[in-house]
Amino acid sequence: LVSEVSAFRRDLDAFLSALALERGLSARTVAAYRGDLERFGAALARHGGDPSAASPAELAAYLRQLRTRGLSPRSANRALAALRGFFAFLVATGRRADDPAVSLVAQRTLRHLPRVLSEAEVEALLAAPDPASPAGLRDRAMLEVLYATGLRVSELVGLRLSELQLDRGFLLVIGKGDKERPVPLGDEAERWLRRYLAEGRPHLARGRHDRVFVNRRGGPLSRQGVWKILRNHGVTAGVAALHPHALRHSFATHLLEHGADLRAVQAMLGHADIATTEIYTHVHRERLQRLYDRFHPRA
Repeated sequence: LVSEVSAFRRDLDAFLSALALERGLSARTVAAYRGDLERFGAALARHGGDPSAASPAELAAYLRQLRTRGLSPRSANRALAALRGFFAFLVATGRRADDPAVSLVAQRTLRHLPRVLSEAEVEALLAAPDPASPAGLRDRAMLEVLYATGLRVSELVGLRLSELQLDRGFLLVIGKGDKERPVPLGDEAERWLRRYLAEGRPHLARGRHDRVFVNRRGGPLSRQGVWKILRNHGVTAGVAALHPHALRHSFATHLLEHGADLRAVQAMLGHADIATTEIYTHVHRERLQRLYDRFHPRA
């Protein structure tokens, strides 16, 4: 057993050196790999196994053990990545003829999104600002635009008057990586935006700059300012636990629920990778499942 542990230690040190020297991984990443593989080695050694000679069944049993101990899917998948890298290294360097980790499957992990608002909650939130004042008119237009376009908060506060193409029914938005994309606006959001520009913004901005949404002092509205406005109107509307991107997430989910094409939603959200947009299909399916479980008589 001592010789097997020593052999594993030599293999582990060689693998970690290769990670640092050949692949140029950071010291923090190498340390994380070391910790995962040392725990694996200790677990197998306790049962008399040789970690470097582990079988596919032993690897699968070890990963099941991690999951039954309550390890998160993210952490379990990191341990799996360490095992895959380690045994691929052993095969590549001739220390082993076969790779026992090649058929192991990672746990499925989903990004956790903030709660998606129901359509009734969105309506209540949009109706919360009082448009009788310039600031209230700004808030109504801002919330309408967020829900109609799915803009990021950073994109909203950076929106300039020159980027409004209201006669053509869309906005030109500068997103991540300074990429410009056209985003449809919608009649209701356009109506409130036009009213804000005519009746509200002149009282707030006083012509000092070209940002569309401004604060009470006339300067550009900040992301923190948008979050405070959203939270306050959420309290008025009875919509709790709002996230700054609550309307963006609701925009995407509601579009898919009403039959929108995933690629079109991707373009409107400004996602470079459709995999980022696909999270909303999971949210959509989960909502459908909850509705089914709640209302189907044989669910």
